[in-house]
Amino acid sequence: MTGLARGIVTVVLAGFAAVYVFAGSPLAIVVFGLQLCYVFPSLRRFRGWWLLAVQAAAVYAATLGSGTSVGILGFLGGSLLLTPWWPLVLPVVLSAALIGPADSAISMVLISLVVYGLTRLTERVDEVHAARLALAMAAVAQERLRIAAGLSDGLGRGLAEITRGVRLALEEPDRVAEVLGEVVGTARACLADARNAAAGYRAMSLAPEVATARAMLAAAGVPVEVRIGHAEPLGPAGALLATVLREAVTEIVRRGTARTCLIETVAEEGRAGLRVVSDDAPTAEDENLGDLPAQVAAAGGTLSTGLTPEGRLVVDVMLPDVRRPVAAAEDRSAYGLSVALLGAVLVGFSIKALLAVPADLALPAAACLAVIVVMQLRSVNGRHTVALVLMALLTYLPVAVFGRAWLGVAGFLAGPLLLALPWAVAVPLVACVTASVGVMAVLLGLPLPLTVNYVVSTLVTGLVVYSLQRLAQLVKELQAAREELARSAVVEERLRAARDLHDLLGHSLAAILLKCELARRLGPGPARAELEDVLTMTGRAEADVRAVSGDAHGMSLAVEAESARSVLAAAGIETAVDLAHGALPAEVETVLSAVLREAVTNVLRHSAAGSCAISTEPGGGGVRLRVRNDGAPPSTGRRGSSGIGNLTTRLAALDGTLTAGADDGWFELDAWAPHGPAGAPLPGRTGRPPEPVRSSRPRRRCGRRRYGCGR
Repeated sequence: MTGLARGIVTVVLAGFAAVYVFAGSPLAIVVFGLQLCYVFPSLRRFRGWWLLAVQAAAVYAATLGSGTSVGILGFLGGSLLLTPWWPLVLPVVLSAALIGPADSAISMVLISLVVYGLTRLTERVDEVHAARLALAMAAVAQERLRIAAGLSDGLGRGLAEITRGVRLALEEPDRVAEVLGEVVGTARACLADARNAAAGYRAMSLAPEVATARAMLAAAGVPVEVRIGHAEPLGPAGALLATVLREAVTEIVRRGTARTCLIETVAEEGRAGLRVVSDDAPTAEDENLGDLPAQVAAAGGTLSTGLTPEGRLVVDVMLPDVRRPVAAAEDRSAYGLSVALLGAVLVGFSIKALLAVPADLALPAAACLAVIVVMQLRSVNGRHTVALVLMALLTYLPVAVFGRAWLGVAGFLAGPLLLALPWAVAVPLVACVTASVGVMAVLLGLPLPLTVNYVVSTLVTGLVVYSLQRLAQLVKELQAAREELARSAVVEERLRAARDLHDLLGHSLAAILLKCELARRLGPGPARAELEDVLTMTGRAEADVRAVSGDAHGMSLAVEAESARSVLAAAGIETAVDLAHGALPAEVETVLSAVLREAVTNVLRHSAAGSCAISTEPGGGGVRLRVRNDGAPPSTGRRGSSGIGNLTTRLAALDGTLTAGADDGWFELDAWAPHGPAGAPLPGRTGRPPEPVRSSRPRRRCGRRRYGCGR
């Protein structure tokens, strides 16, 4: 957009220069070239007092030496307004009034304002464009502070209580059972808080739930169309909309009668909404959504279900959008500058036209021009057909009354046409308007140089009107894009926090809970070693809390493997660890450590395992981590699970892959990540990773699934 802004300004300045070139002043080309030093940052080094001196010499040489209109002094006036020497504009204006006629002096002032305004608007485009990443980073930093404050109030306090309780149990062995009972309760509450927080951060963004719904419907053979009309993050409204979407899609899949489905989100006038349309017909619509209508009503929204005339089931929910702002309020300074300058240009050109109108016709001419100016200021931005038609009538019909004085008004029509219509339509229409001015000038008997001047001036006036509004639009568009980038960054930060809460802190808290329960059963003596392990795990959990809050947090695969062995052994699971990888880049080691944590958590939560094997091996330009355990249930799909999705996201960032599935009572998770030498940057895409080594024993391939990473 910055290139477009400079292109617009360059075209307008070239148009101004062309007016004077066609009038017989080749020095206008030099003046135009000097003016570009204020437009392009790469020419910034040429700016200074001496550039102004050269400009002054060029414009006054053109005016005094070759008789060029004093309007060319506007280039110098605009440049002065852009510098600390702006008070010198007044002497330039006075010299223009002394040297040339009144209408040329007015042109000089208008050109000065246009040069200043367009250059300032271009600089504003640059500023907004450059600030987009800074705003996103500020929004992420603010979100991290909010996340950190929430975790500190809840999980941080809980971990501190666990640490105090464990230390008390070590200091007073006779109270081990009593103290550990309280510690276990605290650990269980912390684990629940961590999982709820992870689910909450994930749900506050509706996008992941939409992606999950699409995948569920596709797996069920239901073609789905998704129309996204909201902007993330939605906040609490997003969490409730995600719940409604999850339940609605689950019911569609459960009934198994739908052939198509539409998922649509909307955001309008401070409200956020969701619509799910399917071509199945449930028997008890209200019961299918449980207590969700009550939850939506409590949140100040509405939820309705019903059938369309075509027999399609519609679930429609609308909620107040109370999202927390992630960006500053819209900066309207650029728009205000644009409107002010446009008003000044319109009034200035109107005054020039009135100077050429006979005195007895000045009042009706002023009335017509006033209508045009008002319509320009109120209706120029957008497709206002009636206004355009009225401006066209006021452009051509008064020519029969006011004559040549009215020819310059055609430029007021060209600008709105460029703004209101597609280029394929606007450009031919503007060409027709410009050509019509030449035709009318010929019919009025004007000489060729004056006819050319009117034609070029019409085009330049249209470009000025267009450029002032278009640059303001560019600033608005960049502001919207900047805020959208900030919102997207906040969403990504929340999803990262959810992944870390689930994968890192969730594992640590689950391990702490398991160790504390084991220590309580063992008694004071044998429990001491377990309690010391709990203290180590608590320290790791506190580091995990800092990691979730955005602090850098590296993880060691060897340490995690040893911790996994200890935790699994405490649960009575025989564990074999075989680490054959060499030195790994920190980024790869951290991701694989998170994968191992999640795998061990799943072994503890979702299996009746008696044995587990953890191994790593190099291969294919990367490293492979494999976790295999027995006791897997017949179906490993769990509603609402986000662990595999989290791990897939982490590996995808490294161009890795994840394979997981159950087979004959065994569950295997296989993660592969590419890497270069330790400490070296990660390579780009390295091709498909080597296939995992398969057991020689025949295996049924039920439920096995590869989670891709964009391959």
